[in-house]
Amino acid sequence: MTLTTRKLGTQGLTVSTIGLGCMGMSQSYGPADEAESIATLHRAIELGCTFLDTAEVYGPYTNEELLGRALGAKRSQVVIATKFGFQIKDGKITGTDSSPARIRDAVHESLRRLRTDHIDLLYQHRVDPRVPIEDVARTVADLVRDGKVRYFGLSEAGVANIRKAHAVHPVTAVQSEYSLWERNLEHDVIPALGELGIGLVPFSPLGRGFLTGAVKRAEDYPADDFRRNDPRYQGANYDANVAAARIVRDVAAAKHAKPGQVALAWLLHKGPSIVPIPGTKRRTYLEENVAAATLVLSPGDMQALDEALASDKISGPRYNATMMSMVDR
Repeated sequence: MTLTTRKLGTQGLTVSTIGLGCMGMSQSYGPADEAESIATLHRAIELGCTFLDTAEVYGPYTNEELLGRALGAKRSQVVIATKFGFQIKDGKITGTDSSPARIRDAVHESLRRLRTDHIDLLYQHRVDPRVPIEDVARTVADLVRDGKVRYFGLSEAGVANIRKAHAVHPVTAVQSEYSLWERNLEHDVIPALGELGIGLVPFSPLGRGFLTGAVKRAEDYPADDFRRNDPRYQGANYDANVAAARIVRDVAAAKHAKPGQVALAWLLHKGPSIVPIPGTKRRTYLEENVAAATLVLSPGDMQALDEALASDKISGPRYNATMMSMVDR
């Protein structure tokens, strides 16, 4: 199959119905496998999964470099999204920095690593409390006028900052964690995005793997795996979340599908401007994810999933306290 496309909001950016999160090719989920990662990127293009998500901080830097090497002459076939906004020193995040000068430097370096002359969608990775969001939007607007950036996005931004930024330069998409087991956007962010004509790009749409059913307790993952420190994979939280996620496996079994495909289909049924970006570095999982675009869920399926995985049914915070402090809500 070849994926269809969707428009991210009303600003004119058309992308594949499901995107590909590339972070795990370089960090967080076990050792890297460059040959398989490049093969996965090439297979994604063959399948029409051409919305590729990266960031300067992934690696750091190595994920953008990987895409630059992998794409070559295929660059015109994809939509590249990348992000700026963190201070990086000796390979570690030391804070946020969205000062105008830093944004310009970050874009210059991302273009070099990606081996391209423009970024299709440029996100502020996290809101910087020291820099007015209006200054960020004006700086990105300058980059758009210079032809270095096509569209502007925000990641994990709250409603107030989304509105302020959008008033200066149109925000095309907001990328935030949203899935069957992380519903934090439903109260205020999603209604605001609909009002403003902004698309939603959910990252971790499979609950960092939890919704696929192929999960283990935190302590059973390698030391370099992000999930080892995920509160929802630990202790009693793990037990409660396995029980809550059983509905996903039940719906999948009834439809002869994979649990992860049900989780992705649920997102696609939530609205026409929602484009999830499941991450993988393997062709097998990529092909499973892409196939989710054809899975039909009935209103009854959607209601059962909504109720079984409501926010009060999920145990544990989505991040530890340090990471949550960088989420603008």
